[in-house]
Amino acid sequence: MAITLTEAAAQRVKDFLSNRGSGDGLRLGVKTTGCSGMAYVLEFADGADEGDEVFESQGVKIFVDPKSLIYIDGTELDFAKEGLNEGFKFNNPNEKDACGCGESFTV
Repeated sequence: MAITLTEAAAQRVKDFLSNRGSGDGLRLGVKTTGCSGMAYVLEFADGADEGDEVFESQGVKIFVDPKSLIYIDGTELDFAKEGLNEGFKFNNPNEKDACGCGESFTV
């Protein structure tokens, strides 16, 4: 089981945490929503919650709750700029389909 970050994603997270002034890492999870069933949740973490799995990639800690881990195990988080748009991209090997708007996915 592992969650990893590309070098670009790790640098972006480190920059965000530095600008924020605090934080232990990144919390990655899923919630039920959207037309395909699930959406990714990405937020700063100030520490582990009870039961969290903690991964470290490129010098960044990633906290994942056990319920989300079954859907995102093996995911690589990337950060990309495309024209005027920039953001995190989830390369999830468990993802079977995504909605047309890109906001939700199914496994």
